[in-house]
Amino acid sequence: MRLLNKVALVTGGSAGLGLAIAQRFGIEGAHVYITGRRKEALEAAKASIEGDVSAVTADATSPGDLDDLVEAIRRQSGHLDVVVANAGSIERMNFGDVTEEHFDRIFDLNARGTLFTVQKVLPLLRTGGSIVLVGSIQGSKGLPGSTTYSAAKAAVRAYARVWAAEFGDRGLRVNVLSPGPFDTHIIDGQAEYFGRDPAALRAEMATQVPLRRLGRPEELASAALFLASDESSFMTGAELCIDGGMAQV
Repeated sequence: MRLLNKVALVTGGSAGLGLAIAQRFGIEGAHVYITGRRKEALEAAKASIEGDVSAVTADATSPGDLDDLVEAIRRQSGHLDVVVANAGSIERMNFGDVTEEHFDRIFDLNARGTLFTVQKVLPLLRTGGSIVLVGSIQGSKGLPGSTTYSAAKAAVRAYARVWAAEFGDRGLRVNVLSPGPFDTHIIDGQAEYFGRDPAALRAEMATQVPLRRLGRPEELASAALFLASDESSFMTGAELCIDGGMAQV
């Protein structure tokens, strides 16, 4: 129960890696708030999370939604101890196909949404709190078709460095959790864009990982728990890569 009596927010917590993180936080004793754009998906996710959980329909790119989220947390819990800024999207696209609309869409959620989510919830965070930004190894590793996504995630990495310096006098820690390839629904969308069979794409991606497999969502959740808990109490401004070694060797 490493998060017992803690209040945690996980944005984009209705599916995939965000849901796995929220589920682990619930097991560890936290009151977990999850957000997402689709109410039905949120309610299904809420039902799968153990313990005290609240689901708030919110779009990380909407200032009004973020204000409503902050008010809901303030009214119900009064504070936060952990924020996991996970809401994001990946849309791989060959360089020649990149449009202004695509660029804006990727940066709006991954970079802009992350910044303003943290800005809005910052007054709720108690001294000693932890901010976990979900980045990607693609923020530092070049992969074909990832121009906009890689740039947006590089911005997330930069946020952690600056915010660790800015928020340190409040005892707040800011770290980045950067996953490599994980076996989630996101791979299916990538396969569709590139006209690939999803199973074949998964197999190909696994060959690029030194451990020769894709990550499991619960493995990322364990790393998120470490960053959220007091076990990482002297760690800030850092990046924790959970990638099977893909960006390391």
